Amino acid sequence: MSPVPGSAISIADGEITIDAELLAPKLGLSAASLKAEMRKGIVYSVAETGINEDAGRTRLTFRYRSRAWTVVVDPDGNLVDSIAPAPKALPANADRLSLSEFVRSSL
Repeated sequence: MSPVPGSAISIADGEITIDAELLAPKLGLSAASLKAEMRKGIVYSVAETGINEDAGRTRLTFRYRSRAWTVVVDPDGNLVDSIAPAPKALPANADRLSLSEFVRSSL
């Protein structure tokens, strides 16, 4: 797991903030594109609060189209675990698509 700068993820007063420069490449975007897609509601996130042995930790999942990146952070925003983004899967019928259909399905 690559190191994450200490200021990249912060938690203050229940608000979680992540640096766009860290998140964008995980979803295959530039920081500017990430912000634009967030404003459109195409990039979104889910925060889950840990219980029992995970108490105090928060799992954050960021999604963009078929891509996702999940991290677990402690109460100070330190990265505890990270699940690498899965490579984009090809459609089941990829062997039967025309070039234009294939390109469209890959966007």
